[in-house]
Amino acid sequence: MKMIDFPELSFPIQGLDDVALPRMARVRQLYARDTVRDIPARLREEFARCADGADMRGKRIAVTVGSRGIPHNALIVRTICDALRARGASPFIVPAMGSHGGGTVEGNLEILTGYGITEANVGAPICASMDVVQIGALDDSADTPVYCDRMAAQADGIVLYNKVKPHTDFKGVHESGLLKMMAIGLAKHKGCSTLHRRGFDTFAENIPKAAKVFLEKMPVLFGVGVVQNAYDDIADIRVFARDEIVEGDAALLRRAKAVFPRFRFDDIDVLVIDRIGKDISGEGADPNVTGRGFMPYFKDDFHCRRLFIRGLSEGSHHNACGLGLADITTRRCLNDVDWESTWVNLTTNTMIDGGKIPMYMNSDLDALRVALRTCSRIDYAKARVVRIRDTLSLFEFEVSEPMLEELKDTEGVEILSKPYALSFDEDGYLADFE
Repeated sequence: MKMIDFPELSFPIQGLDDVALPRMARVRQLYARDTVRDIPARLREEFARCADGADMRGKRIAVTVGSRGIPHNALIVRTICDALRARGASPFIVPAMGSHGGGTVEGNLEILTGYGITEANVGAPICASMDVVQIGALDDSADTPVYCDRMAAQADGIVLYNKVKPHTDFKGVHESGLLKMMAIGLAKHKGCSTLHRRGFDTFAENIPKAAKVFLEKMPVLFGVGVVQNAYDDIADIRVFARDEIVEGDAALLRRAKAVFPRFRFDDIDVLVIDRIGKDISGEGADPNVTGRGFMPYFKDDFHCRRLFIRGLSEGSHHNACGLGLADITTRRCLNDVDWESTWVNLTTNTMIDGGKIPMYMNSDLDALRVALRTCSRIDYAKARVVRIRDTLSLFEFEVSEPMLEELKDTEGVEILSKPYALSFDEDGYLADFE
């Protein structure tokens, strides 16, 4: 890892002493709670529908696992492997993460271990490599090559497993999901970089094209797609036969967009995010929530004048992709960044703005005061401040006291506490949001 020790800073800011922090209150947003209660049972039912009658005896089957955080990840992977073994197959795990994990085998394995996906836990060997083979090319002006992990390409069959969700950089019929797993995840660092060089504005067209090539050339057996609800639980999990994957991926994306969590208000002064990370969103903090992204598609989703990012998630493994979207952060946060891993990821996907270093202060207290101080024409007595744990956690969070009058009559919002002053430790830092 390559870390940088950022120094403490001390410089005058006129008017900072006039900034009064608002009191905050805890609120809850209510969403549909559709949840798969018995994940192994659901998967067994789905495999029975799709796989009974399939001859897998003695076949080596590659099961893809990506870098996105999924609830009960290890349990799902183990159940997939159990279903394959029950049908006579020998499954093995292939990390399918594009350039995540620093584009290295070691980084991929670290991410898997962080999710509890080890050979002992899932009952299948993990075959990690960055080697790829070219399996075809897109029908475009550049004849863009399509790649597949070498060990997956040599398997007797491939099972695609991935979360299906709105993407952070483009919008289309297929975004993050099973088709992207074929086009980018299994293409590893080389193929991921190749497709990204065509630009995110081509993804809505090129990901389905690459997936079409993949399905024509590779022995894909099934796709396992997961949709999460607003409470970060599994709302749906489906197994698709090979010829159902494209339509199934599109259907799950429509479901994912319908249950995706969003704020039930708009136009705030400061949004505070306790943690960002690749396990949370491709951009660390999902622009579908924050309205802050590197593409123009998200600018009308939500509006905040200042974005303050406090830190990185443990599951990010110090990858700070997306930190460049912040207006302000802290020295502690910057000192926690693995800049080499972050910049490998960003040069691969070409969105290098995500690695820019925001203004930083020596503490949360100073950063929040500066964020408010730099909102032009602000009335501190009416400051609209929101603090969330991360962009997956929009069910309970904090809002400033001036927002309560508006929210008390907002459908689907409950006010859980009376206003209170934010509490900082002796170094000026907030406790992590619980």
